[in-house]
Amino acid sequence: MTALLRPAQPGDLAALCQLEQLCFETDHFSRRQLAHLLSRAHALTWVAEDEAQRLVGYATLLLRRNSRAARLYSFCVHPEIQGQGVGRRLLDTLESEARDRSCEWLTLEVRADNRRARALYRRMGFGLRRWLDDYYADGCAAWQMEKSLIASPMLVANG
Repeated sequence: MTALLRPAQPGDLAALCQLEQLCFETDHFSRRQLAHLLSRAHALTWVAEDEAQRLVGYATLLLRRNSRAARLYSFCVHPEIQGQGVGRRLLDTLESEARDRSCEWLTLEVRADNRRARALYRRMGFGLRRWLDDYYADGCAAWQMEKSLIASPMLVANG
């Protein structure tokens, strides 16, 4: 699927709320929380639109002042287009945003029972950091995952 990625705008709020309700049974953001992320939080939100300009995914990156770590705070892709590369492109974009701001780490929390998301994060270079018991409102545990954004020095063979 071809999707246009762009920074979120306040006018995206209603579509973001609908996507949250569709993608998450519990622990979804309220309209007020999403409005805060879009306008007041120290955060970056990118959206993915399909050819009909329908919002089909979004991802939010939280940044802390004077911190070298960024946090993938929210991430969802419409169930009908999961597995078509939109999530990977959103993650690549937020990773680039974090690097542009001199962040050295990207962290996230993911439901322990969300195998598809965990597999995507592993493919994108995230590793397991720690187990979080009873993390979500429904009692589900989570994995905290992290990825180093520091380029590894290349090994040069002596010839």
